[in-house]
Amino acid sequence: MVAPSPTEQTGVGQNPTRPPQHPNGLSSVLERNIQSLTERRKREDAAAKLQEVIADRITRFTGSMIFVYLHLVFFGFWIVANLGWIPGVPRWDESFVVLAMWASVEAIFLSTFVLISQNRMAAAADKRADLDLQISLLAEHEVTRLAALVAAIAERLDVETDVDGEMEEIQQDVAPEAVLDEIEAQPKP
Repeated sequence: MVAPSPTEQTGVGQNPTRPPQHPNGLSSVLERNIQSLTERRKREDAAAKLQEVIADRITRFTGSMIFVYLHLVFFGFWIVANLGWIPGVPRWDESFVVLAMWASVEAIFLSTFVLISQNRMAAAADKRADLDLQISLLAEHEVTRLAALVAAIAERLDVETDVDGEMEEIQQDVAPEAVLDEIEAQPKP
């Protein structure tokens, strides 16, 4: 990293279009947004129902390597013992039917816990997608207004540009429902 010059350290002669960076390199707006989103996630986690919290914890544990290792030991011992390879340990499931039943019941419950967690994650993803859409629509609206303002300034100053023919279209707000209708009307590949 390049050390700042003496003028940059004092603020004299700095580029007027770029404010000085915060110590961590993030703008104050970005820091505020990160803090707000973190606090919201904490509130949503605190508001989660007990059964959702339990399902998430079970899903997190079952998706870990510790869970895999425990299963390797448990099922490995079961198989080796019932094959008669461990002296002094009697066979209790020679056909492995009990082991298969145990594994099937476990799979049913684990898949249910995973689905509960996925449903919760999908709901959170839907909220984020809605937020992204709203922010995009707001940004599009603001850019449209800025285009109209710039066009008015250019017209008043008698400045001609290559986009003059497109300005009328650029200055129109996009109707999201019309865009969605058009996308849905397109033939599927």
